[in-house]
Amino acid sequence: MVTQARDLGVRTILHLSSSSGPGGAETVVASVASGLNPSRYRSLVCLFRDGWLRHHCEQLGLETHIIPINGMLDFAWLQQFHRLLRERRVSLIHAHEFGANTYGTLAGRLARVPVVATVHGRGYYADRGHRRLAYRAVSRAAAMVVVSEEVKRFVVERTGASARRVRVVYNGIRTAGSVPQEIQASLRADLGISDEERVVAAVGSLYLLDAAPSVLGACPPTVFLVAGRGEREAALRAQARSLGIDARVRFLGFRQDIPALLAMCDVFVQPSLSEGLSIAILEAMAAARPVVATRVGGNPELVVDGETGLLVEAADAKGLASAMIRILRDPAEARRFGNNGLSRGSTRFTAAAMVREYEAIYDTALRLPPRSVVVDRVAG
Repeated sequence: MVTQARDLGVRTILHLSSSSGPGGAETVVASVASGLNPSRYRSLVCLFRDGWLRHHCEQLGLETHIIPINGMLDFAWLQQFHRLLRERRVSLIHAHEFGANTYGTLAGRLARVPVVATVHGRGYYADRGHRRLAYRAVSRAAAMVVVSEEVKRFVVERTGASARRVRVVYNGIRTAGSVPQEIQASLRADLGISDEERVVAAVGSLYLLDAAPSVLGACPPTVFLVAGRGEREAALRAQARSLGIDARVRFLGFRQDIPALLAMCDVFVQPSLSEGLSIAILEAMAAARPVVATRVGGNPELVVDGETGLLVEAADAKGLASAMIRILRDPAEARRFGNNGLSRGSTRFTAAAMVREYEAIYDTALRLPPRSVVVDRVAG
């Protein structure tokens, strides 16, 4: 079967991910792998460890392999991965995140297979000299991609990579469509939220909960839906209790019904301290929800302050509270922000546009002739 696919001109792309999610980078891996034009590309996925991403990829019908990795330089992993490249006749490796980018680039060089390396954020290697050197090497040996202009500036400044060698491809998502009112009503009932209560959906942070008492003082019938897992969730629960607001906070953990949750909320809040290009914000925009986000990472490239939502400074609980109160008190402005965000997201940050850009990068790396129709990315 593999030989037949190659005879038809279909190239095999191996998508390599350091992490298995659930998270934004992992969502992008699955979206790109499943969205490629099947007449030109075949996808398979390789992961360092088992987890959500494997199950998600398998549900999408993607061939998925787990090759565990141990230590700084795992020669056994390189041998197994090289065998996979050879057996599946891989034409190109598309790696995501630091570990996969460095190991994937090394393996690609050894196997003479071109590599595309996507950097999804900035916080996990900036202060380590050997990692900065590794990314400088990756930028020279692979086609390096970053998910926002801000991440590009950071990578260039901190690693010494040439700006000419780093390309921006914005993340994109597939829109889920409208959520029926009966589903929203059922979800409200399950979460113990009345029709009269306002809903703030948020990615959990200590600064969010620090802002919550002010919001509740100005808009008492407000409920906060907070996404957060593991140790982070435990710390947030403890903070909510110490602030006396635990009755107004619902901790969601990991949920599969994000479109329904967003559909029933009045505002989405992303109080990040660091960010690449947030899939959560894109999902809120696709649901036509107004967004309050911190002015970090790629957030300002998604949220247009005063048009699709409001931007505040990082770690500013007072500013965060003021922005939430402004939106909750002005439904007309909230609708305007949400509709503008929906329009912006559906024209500039779609999965289809993201996949087209990656396909064009693959074509260049594989020295394939350009397609007859080329769609350029619309800058944010």
